[in-house]
Amino acid sequence: MDNRAAKQSLDIVIRKARVHLYKPIQVAEILYRDRVDRDIDLEDVETYRTQSRKWRDEVCMRILGRTSTSSAQFQDNLFDPNATPPPVLVTLGEINRRYDGAVEAYIYEAFRQKHAQMSKWLDYVRYSDRTSFKLQNFIAGFRRDPGLARSVDKIFEIVVYALFSTLLEALEVKVGVKIENIENAILREFSDFTKKLLGLSQTMPEVYQEPKVYRVGVTNAADRGLDMWANFGVAIQIKHLSLTPEMAEDISNNISADRIIIVCKACEKDVLISVLRQFGGANRIQSVITEDELDVWYEKALQGRSATLIGDKVLERLENEITVEFPSTVKFDKFFKSRSYHQLPIFDIWRT
Repeated sequence: MDNRAAKQSLDIVIRKARVHLYKPIQVAEILYRDRVDRDIDLEDVETYRTQSRKWRDEVCMRILGRTSTSSAQFQDNLFDPNATPPPVLVTLGEINRRYDGAVEAYIYEAFRQKHAQMSKWLDYVRYSDRTSFKLQNFIAGFRRDPGLARSVDKIFEIVVYALFSTLLEALEVKVGVKIENIENAILREFSDFTKKLLGLSQTMPEVYQEPKVYRVGVTNAADRGLDMWANFGVAIQIKHLSLTPEMAEDISNNISADRIIIVCKACEKDVLISVLRQFGGANRIQSVITEDELDVWYEKALQGRSATLIGDKVLERLENEITVEFPSTVKFDKFFKSRSYHQLPIFDIWRT
């Protein structure tokens, strides 16, 4: 395989990756291992298929503070013919050794560029106020930017969480559980069970708390599982990418909650409801919230009658969640220089 074809394959993996670049980093660490330790054979994928996940995760913890949670099958797609199979890695390895790690540096420079783009939109949130922040401008920025488009669904999830969690706190309502019949014979027999599982007993037959929502955490692009859950019995699915009939069916089948809230683009709502009715899952859907409704709620939160009470809190939580999800590049810069990548000709290597 020639250099140009190998570069094209690598660029596709980089372009498809989300901001964290887990798969490209795995490629970089395979090439690093081949160059430095020389204890793997790039032609034999079994010498690095599984081990390379550990090498990648060690670097990701160092520069991101997190590791990939994708399934083994999804991670192994990295070595498929349409990604970076052994023939591609062999060519990349030859270039990388010839230029003292320049292909590794090329990959990590792509990481730097994506995070620089993310920092721009973090600054938009950080330096906006209640009157200048526009939700549609913020989301549209991710749609337009090729380097961030793959992460727009994660940003959409953060947008939903920032608003929902702030409003639930501000509403001053309580949710709870209550034993209707404290003389129940089963309650007397299983009093230790109800106390440990529900926090209830005959002397404390009801407990109330503030309603809260929680993000499940980082998930991979192929996941169709739960995005957020609430302590009042609701599962929340957030879908910003195009919703297919198959995905709509999986939403109903893969979540065991009796009450599901789905947040999606307005144009997907009718498709979703139609498919769920077809497969018998519509009765489990408590509500469907569209992006247009979110936009209205954000405008009310930031400029409505209650803006002075909740507007700044929404923006603060939005900023905090983005910062946690997409860490700064300070640790990365230290890592980049520790391997002397900043001294390498990362763009000239493809000309030979």
